Amino acid sequence: MSVDAESAGQRLDNFLIRQLKGVPKTHIYRIIRSGEVRVNRGRAQADTRVAAGDVVRLPPLRTSERAAEKLETPAPAREFPVLYEDEHLVAIDKPAGVAVHGGSGVSFGVIEQMRQARPDAKFLELVHRLDRDTSGILLLAKKRSSLTRLQDQFRDRETGKTYLALVTGVWPANKKVIDVPLHKYLQADGERRVKVVARDDPDGMRSVTLVKVAQVSHGLPLAVGRDERGDCDLTLLEVTIKTGRTHQIRVHLASQGHPIAGDDKYGDFELNKALQKHGLKRMFLHAWRLQFNHPATGERIELLAPLPPELKKFSDHAVLAPPPV
Repeated sequence: MSVDAESAGQRLDNFLIRQLKGVPKTHIYRIIRSGEVRVNRGRAQADTRVAAGDVVRLPPLRTSERAAEKLETPAPAREFPVLYEDEHLVAIDKPAGVAVHGGSGVSFGVIEQMRQARPDAKFLELVHRLDRDTSGILLLAKKRSSLTRLQDQFRDRETGKTYLALVTGVWPANKKVIDVPLHKYLQADGERRVKVVARDDPDGMRSVTLVKVAQVSHGLPLAVGRDERGDCDLTLLEVTIKTGRTHQIRVHLASQGHPIAGDDKYGDFELNKALQKHGLKRMFLHAWRLQFNHPATGERIELLAPLPPELKKFSDHAVLAPPPV
């Protein structure tokens, strides 16, 4: 099949999902991962951007009536808290536990729910992504021109993306830059993971994270069974990413010996269980601030999303205090 002008700029996975009605999303992601989908005769990834005139080759596909019926079941309509909106874009405050789009075992996400909630919207696309377990600012474009201009800013690192992350231990105040390559890989069960690699590793992608200590909590009493006192120090960080790699913040912080509290992939699992008893039921990572140039006016915009209630409640419980000057 060929890519038309209206589909230009879309991610390959989104393009195929829209074109292959009746084919389960899990199957679409499977044939992409296996290399059976080719764009202009070359292997492509799910996040490959297609261009007008591209030729997409697919393996033989069968669509069962049952699968088609399942796919045609619409996502439930849902609006999310709006931080900013005009005719060009909408910025929402995404809650934790909600994927940004369907696929990889998830039937639907933010984008499908908002399209159902806004049936008259002629165009609505994700500008960037957040992990399912990360809360905070998420941008959606309401025009094709806005989408491409905003994505260009993300790709060219013209945006400012700052997260709030609560990590275990006392972060060294002089540790301000993490410049360590990352490599994304799949586990035997197909789950994606990321690890730090050496600078000369051919599979490593340069990844840069800036860290600033915001608050520190000393000696939160925890019964973790491995420390005589069971006390736990925590540090709240303002984390700005200069590159947007998968799980970048989570892996970079964990690689420094200070994993994010509540992180079920790269964290301290024993400590996470203890923190749950104190009310932390999720990963403490929140997309707090986003700066970008408006796609139509060029005006510099700064958006802030306050900590969600469950994280604010835990931070108050942990008695986080400003770092010493």
